[in-house]
Amino acid sequence: MIKLVASDMDGTLLDQDSKVPPETYDLIRALGRHGVHFCASSGRRYDTLCEFFAPVRDQMDFVASNGTQVYVDGRMVDREVYSTAALRRLQRSVGMFDCLHLAVFDKRVSYLLDEMASYERELDKDLPNAERASYVPGPEVSVIKASIYCDRDDVVMDMAYALQREMGSAFTFAPSGKRWIDVIPRGVSKATGLRQVMLAHGIEPSEVMAFGDAMNDYEILRMVGHSRAMGNGRYAIRQVADKVIGTNAEHSVQAEMRQLLEQLG
Repeated sequence: MIKLVASDMDGTLLDQDSKVPPETYDLIRALGRHGVHFCASSGRRYDTLCEFFAPVRDQMDFVASNGTQVYVDGRMVDREVYSTAALRRLQRSVGMFDCLHLAVFDKRVSYLLDEMASYERELDKDLPNAERASYVPGPEVSVIKASIYCDRDDVVMDMAYALQREMGSAFTFAPSGKRWIDVIPRGVSKATGLRQVMLAHGIEPSEVMAFGDAMNDYEILRMVGHSRAMGNGRYAIRQVADKVIGTNAEHSVQAEMRQLLEQLG
């Protein structure tokens, strides 16, 4: 029996206009009445996710910022903060490549380590409350997310590989969207965050259905008993999932949630 549904946001749950399809809220409520928890697992920050899910935010859980912010039943159960020293080393590594531009985030501000015109806003990289910064913020700022914009879409995989070679002892680098690379602390992922949600509710991997489309969803899809890849997802994601469904533009996650409810009776 499925006891938890976890879904990525951009390219997955959200439609082609990056909005939550209105029927989603009623589906989450209906799942809850059947004892099935719902969790948003996203690269977006917790504050942004709360805005998306305002009508049901108190009826669901959150794995935000690629696993560095975890909330269960409205309570923070974990927060991973980036090492300032590691981020400073990362800034130097990024500086080796003229096509890369680093951005780091605390719970409110997006700190851009290059000229603002160097970045293209895309999906979860909408850069809320952006500020220009010459250096990585000091340890008094709790950085919970980092991403790198690549201004050439033909070299994103090359840059992810190069960065992994330079900084792999501290971070994992996952391509996200067309030109962005998510920087995730070593040992942290959406899956580590989801494990804490599962632990809080006493749920096993075999009782979880998860949806994703991008490489930062890989660990979750490999962990759960019922993995669903989007038809618009990356090739590797579609290869490892139990089932490939339709696209986000077709509201395919919502269709699967509706089918699950029919099975629950």
